[in-house]
Formats: sequence, C-alpha cells, structure tokens
Amino acid sequence: MITNSAEETILVGERLAKTLKPGDTVALSGNLGSGKTTFTKGIGRGLGVKDSKRINSPTFVLIKEYKGRIPLYHLDLYRLDGLQEIENLAVEEYIYGHGITVIEWAEKIKNLLPEKHILVKFKAMSWDKREVIIEDFRD
Repeated sequence: MITNSAEETILVGERLAKTLKPGDTVALSGNLGSGKTTFTKGIGRGLGVKDSKRINSPTFVLIKEYKGRIPLYHLDLYRLDGLQEIENLAVEEYIYGHGITVIEWAEKIKNLLPEKHILVKFKAMSWDKREVIIEDFRD
C-alpha cells in the first residue's frame, strides 16, 4: 500500500495493532527515514500507549518499553553490527515475552526471529510518500 503522509503511516500501524496479541513480533525493514518509527507510533496508539506521539527511535538506548493494553517493546538494531552484540541484549527475552515486540532493522536478526511474525517493509518514494508492504507469517 502507499501512504501519503506521516499520519497515514501512523494509521496503518494503528490498524495493525488492533490485530496483535501478546507475544507477537513485528519486524520492520527499510532504509533510514523510510517510516519505521512513525509506523511504530501508530502501533503504540493502537495499543493504547499514553502519549504515543512521544514514541521515538531507541537508536542509542536500543530498547524502549511502553505501557499500553499490551506492553510494547521497541527495539532498534541500527547501531549493532554483529549477532553477538545483538544476542548480548537478550533480544529473545523480548521476542518470546508477553508483550508486542517491534524491531527496527530486523533483517539483522532474521535467523533469531520467530517463525510466526509480521514483516513490514518500507520504501520512501518521496518526502511524505511511502510504500508499506505487510507480510503476516503468523498463520
């Protein structure tokens, strides 16, 4: 699908959130500035995260947790290069936990992702326009 603004990208994330259950993993893939964090704001809004507008990329802290009707764990693997660094974060504790885990730069851990997950690919087409492809591997 194509979104034509940040708000449209947020709405797509919000709609997806309504289908999520505890333990679901959402793997995000796309270049810098392609809409991954904006989409995560929508997931937060859909999960009832208070002040979801404040959701931002955890690039430097790597993991942020937000309280909603289901906990939201937001991981950003951009700065990590090796699988060992990623494993040291105990990523699997989040992935196999009781919340919703959203992972930016998930291609870095594709071998660690659960078989049943949602893959969302982003491509920036212009300043506001994004192509968003959602593949649901939960079934």
